[in-house]
Amino acid sequence: MARTGTARRSPLGLVVLWMLAQQPLHVYGMQKLLEAQGKDRVVNVRSRASLYQAIQRLLRLGLVEVSETVRVAAYPDRVVYAITDAGREAARTWLREMLRTTGAEYPEFIVAVSVLFALPPEDARAELEQREQALVAELAETAAVMAGAPPGLPRLFLLEEEYRKALLAAELAWLRGVIEDIRTQRLDWSERWLREMAEAFGPPNDDDAEDS
Repeated sequence: MARTGTARRSPLGLVVLWMLAQQPLHVYGMQKLLEAQGKDRVVNVRSRASLYQAIQRLLRLGLVEVSETVRVAAYPDRVVYAITDAGREAARTWLREMLRTTGAEYPEFIVAVSVLFALPPEDARAELEQREQALVAELAETAAVMAGAPPGLPRLFLLEEEYRKALLAAELAWLRGVIEDIRTQRLDWSERWLREMAEAFGPPNDDDAEDS
């Protein structure tokens, strides 16, 4: 029985449901389709095991079902999966939620930025410079993917790369500004300064409040 009301959405789950909405597929076929359409650049599919785990979850939720088992000589049986009506409903619901909502994600980088002061300034700058180099490479790769798209491919099918390019460019510009400010000591800190800031802006000490 489907439990769409309690089904927590997931990016990989949405992509799997979208693929199965087009046609029933086995896991190997899903993996090849993900790679052919570049969806492995937008969802975390480190191995085929990730797909199997996603499928098992969707099965438990009643969003997909086994359509058939294909037997091929000298190869393991291939289970073909199909989307259910509940799966189509869930896919549309998840898509609408993902398009309109913000703030539900907690990327590692923003966490690290929030405690950047835990490293000495020069150490922090060195790490950020490595990130800068990685962003430059990612931006170049994204530009290459867009340039290598088949001639005449509608923009609709390149929106994820367009969005990625905009985010990478914006982050790179911001990151370079932070790196330069640390280099020129417009952005600087020390253990003593951090203690002073903690005293000035930290929460009141409950013990002090009781003593007063």
